[in-house]
Amino acid sequence: MTPGVVAAGVLGLCVGSFLNVCIHRLPRRESLLFPASRCPACESRLGPAELLPVVSYLWLKGRCRHCRAAIAPRYPLVELLTATGYASVVAAWGLGLQALGGMALLSVLVVALFTDLEAGIIPNRLTLAGFAMGLALLALRPERFLPGLGGMAAGGGLLLFLSLASRGGMGLGDVKLGGVMGLFLGWPAIAVALAVAFLAGGGVGLALLLSRRKGRREPIPFGPFLVLGAVTAMFWGRAILSWYLGSVGR
Repeated sequence: MTPGVVAAGVLGLCVGSFLNVCIHRLPRRESLLFPASRCPACESRLGPAELLPVVSYLWLKGRCRHCRAAIAPRYPLVELLTATGYASVVAAWGLGLQALGGMALLSVLVVALFTDLEAGIIPNRLTLAGFAMGLALLALRPERFLPGLGGMAAGGGLLLFLSLASRGGMGLGDVKLGGVMGLFLGWPAIAVALAVAFLAGGGVGLALLLSRRKGRREPIPFGPFLVLGAVTAMFWGRAILSWYLGSVGR
């Protein structure tokens, strides 16, 4: 494991701590900066030792030091996921703009995953930040500009069509996330991401219907499947495309 990978993992732990703030506050339309981090149960301000990624959760044994309320396991999980993602990006591509783009996209995906699971929404402020970061990175990589715009049009356009065709069966948050994914992944990688998302979403949805855990009119969050598709395309998109094109060409 190289020093760059280790440094990326440590950075991911720290960023993951901030992403937890985003997950908690964005659906509530609260400021991400003020007030300082507090216990959701008793609203006691958290000290520096209570904000250490993962370590504080283990030290406190999963409970608030002030009121002893349980701390959601989501907090260390987000930190560990972000750290693993950042380290994997640097391990795959080294240090550079491509890795920076991967880390930015992963940050958006982690927040989208948990806000959709917990609150049933993908906040506008999140997707707007994703578009801003994606466009800024494309400006630094001119060779990726056209593929990025094509991916954004393909990802957002297809999901917008499905949202209109289903008369709201797919939320606009999914549409915007699809556009952000396309901006970062580019064309044709966004096609892999959407294919994985629809296959996984369809399979899980069918299983839930057959097991009667969900009714036909009960919504199933699609954001997690978009996240799965984006991560798959990010790391294995080229290999999947090569395999598919090779199979079709036989």
